Amino acid sequence: MKGLKDKRILITGGASGIGAATVSRFVLEESLVTILDRDEDALSIIKNKFPNHVEIIKGDVSNLSDINFSFKKVEKLMGGIDVLINNAGISIRDPFLEISLPQWQKVLSVNLTGVFLVAQAAAKMMLEGSGGVILNMGSTNGIMGYPFYASYNASKAGVIELTKSLALELAPTIRVNAVCPGFILTPMQEAEYTPEMLRDFESKIPLGRLGKPEEVAGLFAFLASDDAKYLTGQTFVIDGGEIAGGLASG
Repeated sequence: MKGLKDKRILITGGASGIGAATVSRFVLEESLVTILDRDEDALSIIKNKFPNHVEIIKGDVSNLSDINFSFKKVEKLMGGIDVLINNAGISIRDPFLEISLPQWQKVLSVNLTGVFLVAQAAAKMMLEGSGGVILNMGSTNGIMGYPFYASYNASKAGVIELTKSLALELAPTIRVNAVCPGFILTPMQEAEYTPEMLRDFESKIPLGRLGKPEEVAGLFAFLASDDAKYLTGQTFVIDGGEIAGGLASG
C-alpha cells in the first residue's frame, strides 16, 4: 500500500486474532509497529515471531493509568503515532435476561470506553505531530441486531457513532474510520461457537465461508494508506455479503 513504509503504527489487542494478522500485514508493509495488549504470554509469542520488527507494551485499554503509561512508552519507542488500529475487544455470549451488571460493564469498558481512551490519547499525540489515521474496530453487530450479544452489540454501535463524531472533530488533520467485520474465524469465535454453529453461519453467508483475519488486516492497511486519504467518517463492512439482505433473507 502507498505510504505505509516507516509509518508508526500502534495496534491494540494485537497479540492474537485479527490484531495479530494486522501486525503481520503492517510488518510486511515495512511499517514500525507497537502492540498494546494485556495478554503477556501472547505478547511474548508475537515478539518472538517478529523480534526485530515489533515492540510490545502490556496494558489494559480500559484502565486510564495503563493508557497513560503506555503512551509515554509509545513516545519513547516510536516518537509518536501515525496510525492507530483501535482493535482490542472482548465478547460475552449470554441471553439478555441473564447478563449481569458486571458482565455488561466489562464488555462496555473494553469495547467502547477502551476505544475512547486510546483514541483520545492517540489523537492528542497525532495533533502534536503532523496528523494521522485512527481506525476503530466495529462489527456488523453494531449495525444489525443479533441475539445473545446485547452488551457486545451496544458497544459496537457506540464505536460506530463515536467514529463519526471523531471524524468531524478531528478533520482535516486526522482521518477516522470504522472497520466492521462479520463472521471472521478467530480464537474468540472458535471459543464461543461449536463446529456445527460455525457451519450454520457459513451457510448464511453469500460467499459461502467465514472470513479470515488477514482479510480484515488488508482492509486496515488500505484505510491507513495514502490510497485512502479522502476517506473519513465512514463504516467499512467486511462480511462476505452477510448483511446485504440480512441473515433472515436466505
